[in-house]
Amino acid sequence: MNFTKKNHEHKSKNVNHVSKKVILSVAVMAAIGFTSCKNNTKTETETETTTTEVSKDMAMTDISFGVRGNCGMCKTTIEKAVNAVDGVAKANWDVDKKKIDVSFDDTKTNEMAIHKAIAASGYDTEKVAGNEEAYKNLPGCCQYDHTMAMNQTGEVKAEDHANHGH
Repeated sequence: MNFTKKNHEHKSKNVNHVSKKVILSVAVMAAIGFTSCKNNTKTETETETTTTEVSKDMAMTDISFGVRGNCGMCKTTIEKAVNAVDGVAKANWDVDKKKIDVSFDDTKTNEMAIHKAIAASGYDTEKVAGNEEAYKNLPGCCQYDHTMAMNQTGEVKAEDHANHGH
């Protein structure tokens, strides 16, 4: 009997010892969890403040220039190319006027980088001719006339028929 009693006491000590380890482990994990949550909250707040300060200091530049193209698909491709340039805030290409308006952060990019991005997508700008290989890969409706006027005012001009026999 003495052996059974000692065995039971030994098991009881082991259970107590294991229980203490489990409780201690849970407490340590909880403390780590609370500490990391507190640090994440602080980091998010600091990030928001930094972002706000950066946006206040941003030097936005607005430009407009001519870009050749024909249709809504051209508009999508041109604007996508411009918006892919780091620092561009917005781009809007006018199908009728063949003109794009761009707002960008001039500490991150410049006008020529925007012209080059459009040209790389296959479209002519006032300063850079479109990439011929990219132009050939444009859908048929987007393959514009390389001599078309761009950067128009939007006014429709009456055709001059003085040289015709009408």
